[in-house]
Amino acid sequence: MLYRYKASITGNKIFMREYEALSETSLYSFHLFLQNDLGFAPDQLVLFRGVGEKGRVSQYGLFDLGSGSMDAVKLSDLLLKGERVLHYVYDIRKERYIVIEFLSKDEEQYRGSFPRMVMERGKNPDQFSDRYDDFESLSDLPGGDEVPEPEDFSEGDEE
Repeated sequence: MLYRYKASITGNKIFMREYEALSETSLYSFHLFLQNDLGFAPDQLVLFRGVGEKGRVSQYGLFDLGSGSMDAVKLSDLLLKGERVLHYVYDIRKERYIVIEFLSKDEEQYRGSFPRMVMERGKNPDQFSDRYDDFESLSDLPGGDEVPEPEDFSEGDEE
Protein backbone atom coordinates (compact mmCIF):
# COMPACT_ATOMS: atom_id res chain seq x y z
CA MET A 1 0.00 0.00 0.00
CA LEU A 2 1.21 3.50 -0.81
CA TYR A 3 0.89 6.36 1.68
CA ARG A 4 1.03 10.06 0.86
CA TYR A 5 2.25 12.63 3.40
CA LYS A 6 2.46 16.42 3.47
CA ALA A 7 5.40 18.06 5.26
CA SER A 8 5.24 21.64 6.53
CA ILE A 9 6.72 23.93 9.15
CA THR A 10 4.28 25.33 11.71
CA GLY A 11 3.68 29.05 11.19
CA ASN A 12 5.33 29.05 7.76
CA LYS A 13 3.40 29.33 4.50
CA ILE A 14 6.39 28.92 2.20
CA PHE A 15 7.83 25.46 2.96
CA MET A 16 5.86 22.42 1.81
CA ARG A 17 6.76 18.95 0.59
CA GLU A 18 4.66 15.93 -0.33
CA TYR A 19 6.11 12.46 -0.02
CA GLU A 20 5.00 8.98 -0.99
CA ALA A 21 6.15 5.93 0.93
CA LEU A 22 5.16 2.29 1.10
CA SER A 23 3.20 1.24 4.18
CA GLU A 24 5.97 -1.18 5.19
CA THR A 25 8.62 1.57 5.26
CA SER A 26 10.30 1.81 8.65
CA LEU A 27 10.63 5.16 10.37
CA TYR A 28 14.39 4.71 10.13
CA SER A 29 14.24 4.36 6.33
CA PHE A 30 11.90 7.36 6.16
CA HIS A 31 14.32 9.33 8.37
CA LEU A 32 17.27 8.50 6.08
CA PHE A 33 15.25 9.67 3.08
CA LEU A 34 14.19 12.92 4.80
CA GLN A 35 17.73 13.57 6.00
CA ASN A 36 19.06 13.22 2.46
CA ASP A 37 16.19 15.13 0.81
CA LEU A 38 16.42 18.06 3.24
CA GLY A 39 20.23 18.15 3.30
CA PHE A 40 20.50 17.60 7.06
CA ALA A 41 23.75 16.56 8.75
CA PRO A 42 23.88 12.81 9.36
CA ASP A 43 25.61 13.14 12.74
CA GLN A 44 22.71 14.86 14.56
CA LEU A 45 20.22 13.14 16.86
CA VAL A 46 16.68 13.10 15.52
CA LEU A 47 13.39 11.57 16.56
CA PHE A 48 9.83 11.19 15.42
CA ARG A 49 6.89 12.11 17.60
CA GLY A 50 3.64 10.43 16.64
CA VAL A 51 0.63 12.56 17.57
CA GLY A 52 -2.45 10.46 18.09
CA GLU A 53 -6.06 11.06 18.85
CA LYS A 54 -6.76 13.17 21.94
CA GLY A 55 -3.21 14.57 21.78
CA ARG A 56 -1.47 11.37 22.87
CA VAL A 57 2.21 11.49 21.87
CA SER A 58 4.61 8.60 21.18
CA GLN A 59 8.35 9.05 20.68
CA TYR A 60 10.46 6.99 18.29
CA GLY A 61 14.22 7.42 18.36
CA LEU A 62 17.27 5.62 17.07
CA PHE A 63 16.88 3.56 20.24
CA ASP A 64 13.63 2.70 22.02
CA LEU A 65 12.27 5.70 23.95
CA GLY A 66 9.29 3.75 25.21
CA SER A 67 7.19 3.53 22.05
CA GLY A 68 9.65 1.58 19.88
CA SER A 69 12.75 2.36 17.88
CA MET A 70 12.74 3.85 14.39
CA ASP A 71 13.94 0.64 12.81
CA ALA A 72 11.19 -1.46 14.46
CA VAL A 73 8.20 0.80 13.69
CA LYS A 74 6.60 0.94 10.24
CA LEU A 75 4.39 3.66 8.80
CA SER A 76 1.48 1.20 8.83
CA ASP A 77 1.96 0.71 12.61
CA LEU A 78 1.45 4.44 13.15
CA LEU A 79 -1.90 4.47 11.36
CA LEU A 80 -3.05 1.44 13.34
CA LYS A 81 -2.27 3.42 16.51
CA GLY A 82 -4.20 6.42 15.16
CA GLU A 83 -1.07 8.55 14.74
CA ARG A 84 -1.81 10.47 11.55
CA VAL A 85 0.58 13.33 12.34
CA LEU A 86 4.33 13.00 12.87
CA HIS A 87 6.79 15.58 14.10
CA TYR A 88 10.21 14.98 12.56
CA VAL A 89 12.39 16.60 15.24
CA TYR A 90 15.62 17.46 13.45
CA ASP A 91 17.05 19.78 16.12
CA ILE A 92 16.34 18.30 19.53
CA ARG A 93 18.16 21.01 21.48
CA LYS A 94 16.13 23.85 19.93
CA GLU A 95 12.96 21.71 19.56
CA ARG A 96 12.71 22.36 15.81
CA TYR A 97 10.61 19.99 13.76
CA ILE A 98 8.75 19.44 10.52
CA VAL A 99 5.09 18.43 10.72
CA ILE A 100 4.35 15.40 8.54
CA GLU A 101 0.63 14.76 8.05
CA PHE A 102 -0.91 11.64 6.56
CA LEU A 103 -2.98 12.60 3.50
CA SER A 104 -4.13 9.39 1.82
CA LYS A 105 -3.45 5.78 1.00
CA ASP A 106 -3.67 3.92 -2.27
CA GLU A 107 -4.05 0.14 -2.34
CA GLU A 108 -2.73 -0.37 -5.87
CA GLN A 109 0.65 -2.02 -6.44
CA TYR A 110 3.43 0.39 -7.31
CA ARG A 111 6.84 0.00 -8.86
CA GLY A 112 9.79 2.23 -8.39
CA SER A 113 11.87 3.54 -5.56
CA PHE A 114 10.20 4.66 -2.35
CA PRO A 115 10.05 6.86 -0.37
CA ARG A 116 10.06 9.70 -2.86
CA MET A 117 9.19 13.37 -3.02
CA VAL A 118 6.32 14.19 -5.38
CA MET A 119 5.86 17.93 -4.75
CA GLU A 120 7.90 20.75 -3.23
CA ARG A 121 7.65 24.45 -2.47
CA GLY A 122 10.21 26.65 -0.72
CA LYS A 123 13.81 25.85 0.04
CA ASN A 124 14.99 23.35 2.61
CA PRO A 125 15.21 24.64 6.17
CA ASP A 126 18.70 25.19 7.57
CA GLN A 127 19.14 22.55 10.25
CA PHE A 128 21.19 24.86 12.48
CA SER A 129 19.39 28.18 11.97
CA ASP A 130 17.02 29.58 14.58
CA ARG A 131 14.31 30.23 11.99
CA TYR A 132 13.26 29.36 8.47
CA ASP A 133 14.35 31.88 5.84
CA ASP A 134 13.53 31.63 2.16
CA PHE A 135 14.97 34.75 0.58
CA GLU A 136 14.09 33.57 -2.93
CA SER A 137 10.41 34.07 -2.11
CA LEU A 138 10.96 37.73 -1.17
CA SER A 139 10.74 38.70 -4.82
CA ASP A 140 7.11 37.49 -4.72
CA LEU A 141 6.27 40.13 -2.11
CA PRO A 142 5.22 43.69 -3.01
CA GLY A 143 8.35 45.80 -3.37
CA GLY A 144 10.51 42.68 -3.46
CA ASP A 145 12.33 43.89 -6.58
CA GLU A 146 13.76 46.86 -4.70
CA VAL A 147 16.65 44.99 -3.11
CA PRO A 148 19.59 47.37 -2.65
CA GLU A 149 22.90 46.42 -4.20
CA PRO A 150 25.70 45.70 -1.72
CA GLU A 151 28.31 48.42 -1.42
CA ASP A 152 31.69 47.70 -2.95
CA PHE A 153 34.24 48.09 -0.17
CA SER A 154 37.14 46.76 -2.23
CA GLU A 155 38.23 50.22 -3.41
CA GLY A 156 40.80 51.80 -1.14
CA ASP A 157 41.38 48.57 0.76
CA GLU A 158 44.12 47.40 -1.55
CA GLU A 159 47.53 46.90 0.01
